[in-house]
Amino acid sequence: MTRAPSPHTPWLSYLCLAASMSLVGSYVGLSKLLVVVFPVFLLAWLRFGIAAVAMVGWVRRMPTESPLSPHDRRLLFLESLLGNFLFSIFMLYGMSLTSALAAGVIMAAIPAVVALLSWLFLRERITRRVAAGIGCAVGGIAMVSLARHDGDGSAGTLLGNLMLLGAVVCEASYVVIGKRLTGRVSAKRISALVNLWGLVLVTPFGLWQALQYDFAAVATASWGLLLFYSITASMVTVWLWMTGLRHVPASSAGVFTVLLPVSAAAVGVALLGERFSAVQAGAYGLALAGVVLATWPAGASAR
Repeated sequence: MTRAPSPHTPWLSYLCLAASMSLVGSYVGLSKLLVVVFPVFLLAWLRFGIAAVAMVGWVRRMPTESPLSPHDRRLLFLESLLGNFLFSIFMLYGMSLTSALAAGVIMAAIPAVVALLSWLFLRERITRRVAAGIGCAVGGIAMVSLARHDGDGSAGTLLGNLMLLGAVVCEASYVVIGKRLTGRVSAKRISALVNLWGLVLVTPFGLWQALQYDFAAVATASWGLLLFYSITASMVTVWLWMTGLRHVPASSAGVFTVLLPVSAAAVGVALLGERFSAVQAGAYGLALAGVVLATWPAGASAR
């Protein structure tokens, strides 16, 4: 059955999803600079607090929106708990406890976990094309990880690997829960409410670390980077992701999470002067092929 054209074309949605995950990967790389300056919980608390001020106008319900149901409120809490709070904690602590090689390989599992969860909870059918795209995404990021850390034989600690696996599950859950929310709540309001829940969850830990911290010792450049990180992580990336997710199945959207570790690797090459090898070029091409496979227009019967 032919669908009527939508003012929100799939390509615009794909662009939003790609931009969101690219920015996430970028700030994950840049956050390593901030963790050196701020303790993890204090950094998260400052991030959510700054973003809450920036998004204060997004909290209010628009006249065209329905009131939040108890089910919606539970989903918003879970979205923040898993996708904001726990993902950040698992990722930052996991990266400090395990090898970069192990981290890259583990994070490559995000698209596959998204597809599995979307099949389990959303009953979305995983087409052969999307499955092939997921395979390319996983293979591409595994190649990137091996290429960037050639010769690094460290497997990391078991605890660090488990924390990164927890980050993978949290990010995949964020995609699936977001798909449920986008049908009933606007992207702006989801972004603001999820951020507020994150602020509530981290405040006790953030205050504890703030009482022992010397804020006067922070350089101006670090405050500027913190502002960029806060607005990008809590406001821009969430809005872009929820906007794109409204018109794309979660299993297909999950393939775009391949851009998270890809863009993080690109930041390392651009800012840290790492050499871009032929193997890396092939890995990036494979990852891009996965996105193309998952998003290329198909007949109505394939939906």
